[in-house]
Formats: sequence, C-alpha cells, structure tokens
Amino acid sequence: MEKEEIKLFRVIFIISAVWNLIGSIFGYFNTAYTFNGFFDRELTDPLIHAIYQGAWGTTLVYFIGYSIVAYNPLKHAGIVIVGGIGKVGFAISLLKFHLSGLANSIVYIVIVGDFIFSLLFVYYFFRLYKTNHKII
Repeated sequence: MEKEEIKLFRVIFIISAVWNLIGSIFGYFNTAYTFNGFFDRELTDPLIHAIYQGAWGTTLVYFIGYSIVAYNPLKHAGIVIVGGIGKVGFAISLLKFHLSGLANSIVYIVIVGDFIFSLLFVYYFFRLYKTNHKII
C-alpha cells in the first residue's frame, strides 16, 4: 500500500474514532437524555439504564480501538473486524427498532453513519488484500 493510501486510511480511522467519541459522550455521559431522544420515552428503569449506558460504553471503547488503528492501519486490522461487526450489528438493531415503531427517525443518523463507515472498512480490507498485506 502506498504512503498516500495509508494516510487516507489514517484519516478515515481518525474520523471514525471521533464519530464514536461524539456518540459515546452523548450516550454514556447523558444516558437518559439520549435514550429519550432515540425512543421518545423516559428512562426510569435502573436496569435498562445500566444496559443502555453499557452499550454506549462499548462505543467509547470503539473510539479507543479506531484511534489505535489510525496510528498504524497496516497492523491493526483485527480491531477493524470486531468494530465493523459491531457497527453493522448496532445499525441493524436500530433499524429494527425504528421499523417496529420503538425508535424515532433520529436513529437514522447513527444507522447511515455506521453503514458508511462499514463500507469504508470493506474497502480497507479490499485494499489490504489487493496489496498482499496480512488481514490478521
């Protein structure tokens, strides 16, 4: 992979890290407000609060992971595999919530953003493969 392409992937992973940091700041540190914004209902159950906050805590971990990948995109593809699976899974779950009437349309911000990053990650793996770099 050429230096310019590595630079491009560094930028993509920095943007992905920031995307996850922004989401986790809202979701983890202002859990009830974010829950209300997504689902139009109050978050009063302490168990649901802990579970929902934990999901956003995972998003905070993604920030750390993508920051590590940005440092050396050729070395940390395993993090991208796990993160990409999580992004697709989270986006699908939010889509199912919306289609079943449980979440409002604001969730499409996360759905579209995570799918865009997932497509960029697929391109990243394609380029690793085409340039004979180890994926894991």
